[in-house]
Parts: sequence; structure tokens; C-alpha cells
Amino acid sequence: MKVSAYIFVQVERGEPWDMAKEILDLEGVKTARAVTGQYDIIAFAELPNLKAMGEIVREIHNIEGVQRSQTAICLPFESLEK
Repeated sequence: MKVSAYIFVQVERGEPWDMAKEILDLEGVKTARAVTGQYDIIAFAELPNLKAMGEIVREIHNIEGVQRSQTAICLPFESLEK
């Protein structure tokens, strides 16, 4: 089963749009947007397993200007039918 997550990224001063483009180029990242608020970028990724998700997060941290991130793993949806 694929693992999906939202990755919230805080960056140093600069252009978060450029960093969002770099994040979007990573395999498995479906969207990356510069946003306002506590975080500067929100990305959504779908990967084959948790190990691959950890590798993507490490790759994001290797991008110059990234200070920190927080990852929210999406839980599998279960039907609410009775």
C-alpha cells in the first residue's frame, strides 16, 4: 500500500517558490506550493513505503535554505458504512 503525506517546510529568508520547484522535482512529490503562515511550503507526496518517505524528507532537508519540516502521514481511509 502506498504511503502518502503532507510535508510542511520552513525555509530561511529568500524565495520559497524556487525551493518549492526543487521539492516538486523529487520523485513521488505530487504537489508543492509556497504558502503563508507558520510554514513556507506545503508538499504532498505518495511513495511506496515509509522508508521511501523518510528518504524524500532527507532530500528536502538537503535543499539549501530549508530549515526544518514536519511530516503528516495520511492514515488509510476506512469506510464508514455499517
